[in-house]
Amino acid sequence: MQNKKMISALTGLLMIILVLTGCGSGNNNAGNQPEKTKTANDTAVPQASDTAASDPKVTIEYWQYEFPAKVELINELIKEFQALHPNITIKQTNFPYDQYNQKVATLVPAGKGPDIINLYYGWLPKYVSSGYLQKLPEDAFPTAEIESQFYPLVNAAKIDGSYYAIPTAVRTLALFYNKDLLSKAQITDLPTTWEQLVETSKKLTETDAKGQFVTEGLAWEPGAQLHHWYRDGLLHQAGGQDLSEDRRKILWAETPAGLEAFQYLLDFAIKHKVGINGFYENDSNAFMTGHAALNIDGSFRIGSIKKDFPDLNYGIAPLPAYKSKSAPSSFWANAIPKNVEGDKLKAASAFLKFLTSKEVQEQWVEKIGELPAQKAVATQDKYVNDEKLGPFISQLNDSRAHFFIDETQEKTLFVDATNEVLLNNVPVEKAFQELVAKTQKLYDDYWAAIDKK
Repeated sequence: MQNKKMISALTGLLMIILVLTGCGSGNNNAGNQPEKTKTANDTAVPQASDTAASDPKVTIEYWQYEFPAKVELINELIKEFQALHPNITIKQTNFPYDQYNQKVATLVPAGKGPDIINLYYGWLPKYVSSGYLQKLPEDAFPTAEIESQFYPLVNAAKIDGSYYAIPTAVRTLALFYNKDLLSKAQITDLPTTWEQLVETSKKLTETDAKGQFVTEGLAWEPGAQLHHWYRDGLLHQAGGQDLSEDRRKILWAETPAGLEAFQYLLDFAIKHKVGINGFYENDSNAFMTGHAALNIDGSFRIGSIKKDFPDLNYGIAPLPAYKSKSAPSSFWANAIPKNVEGDKLKAASAFLKFLTSKEVQEQWVEKIGELPAQKAVATQDKYVNDEKLGPFISQLNDSRAHFFIDETQEKTLFVDATNEVLLNNVPVEKAFQELVAKTQKLYDDYWAAIDKK
């Protein structure tokens, strides 16, 4: 009887051991383990079971400007991320666009800012020189990996040999066209060259008896996307260069291409008279309301049209080319402020890795309309063959993102130069030379301050 009790006790103990072993981390039964989802660069997105219970709890703050669709999507992504990382809590804070830089300048140096910040790539040099940001951790974001997996335009986030930010999505420009207006003008072939763009724009332009625009052939607004079109599109297509390799010298006037491209852009307004600044408030509004037949605009506009002008019958085509192809690109990127360290830095890096995963980039396309930042994601058939997205993606390998010293000031100088010609009858060549000189001074002042540090 005693032997039977002992056997029974040993059997019970053995069953307990087997149960405990089956629940442990050393279980070899792969079928019971959550499958890891692969990202575009074959790194696994960790599941909740990958987070050790002993990891410290940490709360980090994410900042971006108040763009409703992005705010909503980030809130959804935060929930997804926190399910994978239960010990990390993320709080999102938003500011109006025109207050964003001021908040950063005030709070980040005081150590009261975010742990992750979303910013326009054109602000990066100023943020870095002001000491707001730290380099991306090399172990989480190896330089070689970034440059092999992302489109070349991401190089604009590289300063003094190091990357300070990483994008989830990118933008480029293309030619938007109103199908109904082209049909009305009996135009069946889309323009693919500089010359064809001029001729098509002229055919599509309609004015009233007083010579006022009824329909712009080509929406013309230098302060919108046209200044980008010049730097990273027209200039290179004409055979010119934007900046020296060290990014210190403006090369627009080094060859005749710079002036040729500037003249070409201005001629749409002063010679061909197919569009004018401020018509129907701005270029995008003129196009979306059917008062501009053609417009140079970004992939981000697709979402706005879908939401606010769902009945607009429009198409998208690659930008017309000249001696070569080139398209302007830009992006908003995520960075880590300089004072973030320890567990918060580890958590911020994990969230940035999550934001560049294949799954997140695909959500960004569907809900925001911007293009995937990584080649392997963007070149999927479902995007390449898409009627609206395909023309943008086809240009990404030929795209460039200008290295802004101060995006706001550089845009202002460009718009001022066009106004000198249009409003004050300043010769195009003189306005161009002054534009180059003033832009160069911005760069000289920036690099002089950097060199003193």
